[in-house]
Amino acid sequence: MESEINPLAHSPDHPLSDHLRAVAKLAAEFSAAFGADDWGHLAGLWHDLGKYRPAFQAKLATAGGVDAHIEGFQQRVTHSHAGAMHAIEKLGPLRGEILAFLIAGHHSGLPDKDEASPTSLKFRLGSEMAKREFAEVLARAIPADILAATVPTTMIPGGMHGYALWVRMLFSSLVDADFLDTEAYYDSVKSSKRSCHSSLAEIKRVFDDFMCKLADRVGAEPVSVVNGVRADVLAQCRAKGGDNSLAPGFFDLTVPTGGGKTLSSLAFALEHALAHDKRRIIYAIPYTSIIEQTAKVFRGTLSALDADTVLEHHSNLDVAERKEDHASRLAAENWDAPLIVTTNVQLFESLHAARTSRCRKLHNLVNSVIILDEAQQLPRDFLAPVLRVLKLLVAHYGVTVVFCTATQPALTPRHEPITQRLVLDGVDAKSMRAIIDDPQPMFDALRRVDIHLPADFSARSQWPAIAAEIAAHDCVLSIVNVRQHARELFALLPDHGAIHLSALMCAEHRSAVIEQIKARLRDKTNGTDQEPLRVVSTQLVEAGVDLDFPVVFRALAGLDSIAQAAGRCNREGRLGGRGKVHVFVPPQSAPPGILRQGEQAMTEMAKTGRLADSLSPAAFVEYFNQLYAKDDSGFDRAGVLELLKHDRAAFRTAAEHFRLIDDDSESIIVPYRKQGETESPVGRWVGALEKDGRQTGLYRKLQRYTVSVPRRIFEQMLKRGEVEERAGLWLALDLLYDQRLGLIVTSNTGNPADYFC
Repeated sequence: MESEINPLAHSPDHPLSDHLRAVAKLAAEFSAAFGADDWGHLAGLWHDLGKYRPAFQAKLATAGGVDAHIEGFQQRVTHSHAGAMHAIEKLGPLRGEILAFLIAGHHSGLPDKDEASPTSLKFRLGSEMAKREFAEVLARAIPADILAATVPTTMIPGGMHGYALWVRMLFSSLVDADFLDTEAYYDSVKSSKRSCHSSLAEIKRVFDDFMCKLADRVGAEPVSVVNGVRADVLAQCRAKGGDNSLAPGFFDLTVPTGGGKTLSSLAFALEHALAHDKRRIIYAIPYTSIIEQTAKVFRGTLSALDADTVLEHHSNLDVAERKEDHASRLAAENWDAPLIVTTNVQLFESLHAARTSRCRKLHNLVNSVIILDEAQQLPRDFLAPVLRVLKLLVAHYGVTVVFCTATQPALTPRHEPITQRLVLDGVDAKSMRAIIDDPQPMFDALRRVDIHLPADFSARSQWPAIAAEIAAHDCVLSIVNVRQHARELFALLPDHGAIHLSALMCAEHRSAVIEQIKARLRDKTNGTDQEPLRVVSTQLVEAGVDLDFPVVFRALAGLDSIAQAAGRCNREGRLGGRGKVHVFVPPQSAPPGILRQGEQAMTEMAKTGRLADSLSPAAFVEYFNQLYAKDDSGFDRAGVLELLKHDRAAFRTAAEHFRLIDDDSESIIVPYRKQGETESPVGRWVGALEKDGRQTGLYRKLQRYTVSVPRRIFEQMLKRGEVEERAGLWLALDLLYDQRLGLIVTSNTGNPADYFC
């Protein structure tokens, strides 16, 4: 057989030795960005040594080459053990183990070190199957340059605290190099397009041109306090970003809601990136529901450039591990675009991930600018591992992090009051540079609303009474904590002029409704719309959605959420007086988690009279101190840092525990139809993916047509035949999607949390 004479990587014209050398070269280039090219080179050379075994070559021929190398393919023939065992034999147990993690996991994901599981590194390399694979490989005639070992000398940055991130960075370099070389073989057209992105210098030129034209338009309008503050914010962001004396590191951008921080933060990032030779900008947002809004703003600003300049990437269409195949892995995003708009879930879960498709992008974080929009939404229960990884990125991987918010959280180190035990290894205040010199005057200038708090925080109102208060206003926005509450309140409002918004509507649907609301608000401002406009929404409108209502009702939540709701009221300062924000206590508490913790912190502050000036920066400091003081053990509730200690290295278990969304959920593609469409396009797109799963653009389109539901509800929908699986994705039946309310879900699990989906 020809493959026994000249072993193959994938198919007859893709020799294995060529593949190993190409991956070694690419992996070395990627890992050189953080000074570890010697490790990357060896990982690339040895990652597929197991493919030299005759059994794999035979399987390659019968499987047609496409999925034979995926460990999980039916009747698999393993190939990831031989290189791992070769690394330990050549480099010894300490250095060799590092490469063994990478090589053993390059298809199945990073394993745990020695947990009592058949998937652990210790169990796998000690198995008879692994020993047989290694022996078969050693019997083959392998080129000497591939087997040769030069002992790596690069030290682990950050010491033992930095071990887990460093291994993931090496892993990322290897798997992306492997995927890219494979892609070059299977899809040369797609591969050739990867180097066609606009540079950050080009992006800045187009951005500056857009902002100049915007300034001219604003200058033609009557002078306003709001526009004056926005111009000041932009000027300070540009000045600080272009200041070469301000070294990369941590920055805070504290700007009152409505102060134009979205474009101003991008201005800082572009100036800073060019001043310090950064490679890309990652803009992370807490909510999937608003990512499309920010991406749309950036695309509009940069419309003179190619559409792929801005990559929008969140988690809704990550193919489940059990469904991954060759095509889906090649389609996984590796964040090689210059400007990424993503979610906190995608960013931070990837930084703690084990799966190859999640880790693949990590090496592209090196030497980047990461903007954390709405930084107050950083997950409290995971704050310790989140801050640990951010500090490592800043200290050792050339990353600049910008905490961007109107309500800056308290992220400095925290100690237990009595014992002074360190409970949160936060960011030292001296390390955090302020982009805005003195934000207090801006907050005073943009004080455009009055906050009306409940007289009694323990007295709950009922939905009919709340609905009656809302219905008394002609133009009003009401924001509730959960999706079920939005539907209950919406059903009680007069049908005429009522609009519903929640994450049970897909992104494409929400965008259309938000544009409708904005158009109605413009018409009301110029007097051409006399009809009532009453919007009921979940908190998805509280960040990144520029709405401007004269009156806002907000269900009791944390002070940061109330401040964000206030940012949707009298946003442009056009009212003769101040807007009105009414905070009410809903019939039920928010579900467990950060929303309920926020409710409790607000109630405690109200009892002690600390809410007199509820929108001042000082009040936010008080609020976050109250919030974080509730339970110091909650900063790493899942014990992720313990799992990732060097001597334990439980990568897979840590990834399973690091879940920013409490409830295990499933993403469902829904058949939303735009106005004028007779049928949804999702069936056509999924059909195309069934024919060729490497069409990344279709995944990007479909992620705007997804809705996430708790797994308990999903399992019920599956039993009832309400969803079907196609191309490794779940599709909802047409009858399950309401063109006003979104996905129709029912639950009979008896779990109250299911009603908050």
